[in-house]
Amino acid sequence: MTVRQDLRRVARTAGFGVLTATMVPGFLARASFAPTEDREGIRTRWVGAWCSALLAMFGIRVTVEGPMPAAGVGHLVVANHRSTADILILLRTFGGRMVSRKDLASWPLVGIAARVAGTVFVDRADAASGATAVRTIEHWLAERSTVIAFPEGTTFSGDDVRPFRPGTFVAAIRSGADIVPVGLAYAKDSEAAFVGESFPAHLARMAAADPSRVAMCVGRAIAVGPKARAAPLRDRAREEVERLVDDARRLVDGR
Repeated sequence: MTVRQDLRRVARTAGFGVLTATMVPGFLARASFAPTEDREGIRTRWVGAWCSALLAMFGIRVTVEGPMPAAGVGHLVVANHRSTADILILLRTFGGRMVSRKDLASWPLVGIAARVAGTVFVDRADAASGATAVRTIEHWLAERSTVIAFPEGTTFSGDDVRPFRPGTFVAAIRSGADIVPVGLAYAKDSEAAFVGESFPAHLARMAAADPSRVAMCVGRAIAVGPKARAAPLRDRAREEVERLVDDARRLVDGR
């Protein structure tokens, strides 16, 4: 790592800490005095502003293509997972809540921000935790909210879309929510994309990176009928995400 990259890493890491430590108490104070019916809107605006600021701070430049889902129904947004920046991009674009690994909740500052943002935490090695997460996701989808999930289960490198886990699709069927498939691709020279490393190493490299170009392609929402089954729905969503990743790759690399 060059001196310039090291300075950039330190500056961005400090900037993240200052921004988050400033915005979280401000949001909590604002929400505590707001009527109950206004708090969800306040949270959505706060999360959007936080994500936008962090994307700008880390030099993540996003091109979005495709239709945005219609309001009035719940949406389960499913995407491939290639970088920590995916979380910021998706939350800024769609709002709602993110499904994330349980240990994130205990991380200094990051965990606090994730809890305040309404994250649904799940320990995928624990069946009881998984069942609780599915019920929570079902609740928010039934409330006509948006839930964002990475059904591959973790971060991977490259464009190959791994098999999807079925749990979130069960929640979509029970709630009658639409499925919104999304494909993400990072430019070939991007240092923000995951490359098979530890999570702290990935974050450090992303913080030191030059500005990164990302393409996000959004597919048409998949309607979920009452007789839908999780496995076929999961497979159809995965096929759509694969197609959209190919579209995003062409978009970001100009092929």
